[in-house]
Amino acid sequence: MTTLDDIDRALVNALQDDLPLDHRPFAPLAEKLGLTEEALLDRVKALRESGVLTRFGPFFDAAAIGGAFCLCAMNVPADRFDAVNDMVNAHPEVAHNYERDHKLNMWFVLACETADSIHDIADRIEDETGLPVLRFPKLQEFYIGFRVAA
Repeated sequence: MTTLDDIDRALVNALQDDLPLDHRPFAPLAEKLGLTEEALLDRVKALRESGVLTRFGPFFDAAAIGGAFCLCAMNVPADRFDAVNDMVNAHPEVAHNYERDHKLNMWFVLACETADSIHDIADRIEDETGLPVLRFPKLQEFYIGFRVAA
């Protein structure tokens, strides 16, 4: 388990807020935290490498830019979970993937350029894994926001 110091905690919390649309978006945050831009970027890299940050990047609303997304679930045998996880995550269309303590123990989101692509990628994952991919298309949108305090 990685121990976070006060600066790392402040950094993780700040990275969940809006970064400025700028050529150097980390510079103002580094200044606010009393770091150089290079030191801040080194900390982000270390947090990624340690697994504290599992994903760092923008969140795009696929539908707003003409694409499509779909929540998917699978019932993966425990002894195959890691291998299936690797197969699923190998698809760049997989936005995120979570293990759940449930019969449907793998949940992931497909974000694609078109609605037809959703079905194509889900079908491909079924072919590769030999397991059905249940698809739960969005019927209504809710924005709840999501932040995790470090």
